[in-house]
Amino acid sequence: RAMELPPGHFPAARAAAVAVEYLRYLRGGPGSGLRLRELQRARRQDIDDVGHKYYLELELEDVLDKDRTVSCTAEVLYHLGSKTSAPDVQLTVQGELRSTEAADKEFYNRIRSLEKELVAENIPDSHGNVPPELEPIHLLAWVASGYVIWQNSTENTKFHLAQVKHVKQVKRNDEDLQFDFVLLLHEMVSQEVLPWEVTLLWHPQRGARVTQS
Repeated sequence: RAMELPPGHFPAARAAAVAVEYLRYLRGGPGSGLRLRELQRARRQDIDDVGHKYYLELELEDVLDKDRTVSCTAEVLYHLGSKTSAPDVQLTVQGELRSTEAADKEFYNRIRSLEKELVAENIPDSHGNVPPELEPIHLLAWVASGYVIWQNSTENTKFHLAQVKHVKQVKRNDEDLQFDFVLLLHEMVSQEVLPWEVTLLWHPQRGARVTQS
């Protein structure tokens, strides 16, 4: 059976961070970003010969519309002794995320109509500022980092996207937009900062997928 954990419990907070990153990869885009407002409840179950499973109840907020919150229940299973397999994450979101259809289409058309491919670096800058025209790129970097963080997390790590060091749009022959990112990920436990190269494809109808990292 599962044991209740206090919400301030570090492993519970790390599991909650993984759940949020996974959801960012699944549901994020250039017009929406989710962040954890509160970890409301956490339980842990130790499953013999399998691993540790966390049951979490989260409240998330939309970074572009902070009054809008959704509830989310998540299960995060860390496999015993495994450094290579990503934690299994299952999520249920209660409540509606706002529609980003119009913003997505506008961003897509803007990028498609550029004469030269978009290139940018240091988002946010050293003062923590993100220029408004790069906010959608920053949110897509959240999607890309969500994938990398989910894939590379263990029970003893807590990653956070510190900065987009560099991003380059790559022209394609199909309908997708392609962005090659160099992301700086801060690992809060060891305090290491790791550069990570990620290629992200995005399309308003198909969403995002990471093709290499």
